[in-house]
Amino acid sequence: MMRHGTLVPGAGRPASGFDWSTTPPPVAPVAELPPLPALSRVKVLHVITRLQAGAGGNTLLSALGMDPARYEVWIAGVPGGDLWERARAAGVRTVEIPGFRHTLTPLDLVVLWRLTRLIRGERFTIVHTHSAKGGFLGRLAARLSRTPVVVHTFHGVSFHPYQSRARRLLYRRLERVTRRFTHRFLAVAPRVAEQAVEERLAPPGHVEVVPSAVELTHIPERFDPLARRVLGTPRGTALIGTVGRLDRQKAPLDFVRMAAALRAECPDTAFVMIGDGPLEGDVRRLAAELGVELILTGHRTDASWLVSGLDVFVITSLYEGLGRALTEALATARPVVATAVNGVPDLVEHGATGLLVPPADPDRAARAVRWLLDHPRQAAEMGRQGQRRVRGGFGPQAMCAALDACYRELLGLPPPGPAPGP
Repeated sequence: MMRHGTLVPGAGRPASGFDWSTTPPPVAPVAELPPLPALSRVKVLHVITRLQAGAGGNTLLSALGMDPARYEVWIAGVPGGDLWERARAAGVRTVEIPGFRHTLTPLDLVVLWRLTRLIRGERFTIVHTHSAKGGFLGRLAARLSRTPVVVHTFHGVSFHPYQSRARRLLYRRLERVTRRFTHRFLAVAPRVAEQAVEERLAPPGHVEVVPSAVELTHIPERFDPLARRVLGTPRGTALIGTVGRLDRQKAPLDFVRMAAALRAECPDTAFVMIGDGPLEGDVRRLAAELGVELILTGHRTDASWLVSGLDVFVITSLYEGLGRALTEALATARPVVATAVNGVPDLVEHGATGLLVPPADPDRAARAVRWLLDHPRQAAEMGRQGQRRVRGGFGPQAMCAALDACYRELLGLPPPGPAPGP
């Protein structure tokens, strides 16, 4: 049975049923009282492989959204990435660990030693790990440091059919080894939680589904013609786009092939890819070979705003925990076409909040986009329904409330009481 971010009734309460969350009101204004002494805070360390993109954005919002009066939050991970400076500017303690890399290397023993020394030295109460590499090294270091509480978030499963058999077996084994060091598992979508249990990466009944939040206040709620003008496409031309790193996981070449198939039937169509990555040269070459006029913007910090200028948003990922860019596109009411992989069908319900297609099938993707262009009324309603779903449950406040409930339950703390009076 999956638990969906709820606090177990009675957590933090003794058998007598005394309610610790209820406190008497102050008898004098706080300003007139002697100053309150500094109270101890729960020290939390997030360990993540790369503080960027989807999992990194989730982790940063997890750190920023917790009550600073109760939690002292740190983040440790691979050096580099566009979110470290933002974390520091917001007051989060950060540790970029030398030698920490995305792939497995002999230097991981040194990284493990550095992580263990950090956790022991700072005496963290909670170590919360993310991603495959960060999850393995972080949980192992927490075990070696005798950390009281260890939580792991599945942003997706670390092994997939597009890896070699040896690598799949290795990653599965590492995930299973560290399962026993973990007190609670979180997952960004129900299907991700289900896969974690099926693969024996987490025991049944120990996975809570906590949707990965996005910063909704910075995302337009409707089409923005200014974003369209910035992308250089006239309003009368259908603009199809995507956001993501140009790497194998996101299958950007499939997006180019989809564009070529669609343009053969709908010549008055434009295409944009927002992001950069190692396959950028391959993307340019294939687009030229297939005669696709493609706008490549490179990395943009305003990507979620630019998406508001699209007519249809597409993801062609081969595997995807949930897809942060997808969530942001739905938040701005864009009609979407997405590959039916991992947790994506939990968010994109075929015919209700978008259209689903198989991975590695550009022709099916092109037909789905064509259907949305040919049925603008239904496409717009899918976008609106997707928007209501995201804006109703994917805000940082909801995610951090679920994390707070999880942490409190594991520590035996009562739920937060009502705000004190004046």
